[in-house]
Amino acid sequence: MDLKHLTKQIERFVRSNSPEILAGLGISGVAGTAYLAHQVGYKVGRYAELGWDEQPFKEKALFAWKEYIPVVAMGFTTIACVVGGTRISSRRTAAMAAAYSISEHAFTEYKDKVKEKLGERKEQTIRDEVASAKIQGNPIGKDVILLGAGSVMCCELQTMRYFLCDMETLKKAENEINDRVLRCDYATLAEFFTLIGQVPSPYSQEFGWDHDAGLLNLQISAVLMDESRPCLGFDYNYLKAL
Repeated sequence: MDLKHLTKQIERFVRSNSPEILAGLGISGVAGTAYLAHQVGYKVGRYAELGWDEQPFKEKALFAWKEYIPVVAMGFTTIACVVGGTRISSRRTAAMAAAYSISEHAFTEYKDKVKEKLGERKEQTIRDEVASAKIQGNPIGKDVILLGAGSVMCCELQTMRYFLCDMETLKKAENEINDRVLRCDYATLAEFFTLIGQVPSPYSQEFGWDHDAGLLNLQISAVLMDESRPCLGFDYNYLKAL
């Protein structure tokens, strides 16, 4: 491996992991600042024992500012690392949200065009087949404990999480979410999970539905998990980053 290639590898690693590197430097900076401040405090204390308090203010100031330069410099460096890491993370989060929104918009347009070309009945048939394939391809593990107060097996197709519920509860949650969208301009996926009696998934607070994109429409498919067990698999007409 030549030096140029190695340099590019290091540059790529630093760029990809810059938030974590800056966070580590920030943590080290806090410890370093505390250590340096302790050392300066110790020196000042020793000088005080030697009659430091009796010295003119000018003499003390001339001494102190030199001693505190490393502490201040370390403190500012630490702040810069923390702020820099936060800004990079914020930019990446915003970029991911924008990319997700673009993908979601393109997929919505695609689904609408499929429905327009094939008709709602054939589009529903295709959706049912996709739901069936996903459920049969991701069976419930033997050690999975099913949560929920309903009597029907359900599967949320975004997370492939199985739980017990029923059609009435799902439709009631859909209506409640749409009511919140109309009243508050938006509702989150986390709120929907809570309404159907499930623990919100990671990042579900960051996604949902808003007044601009429209109301929630659950896309529910009744499929068979195997030869005898029915299951309600459901997805959403859209889901966007809020």
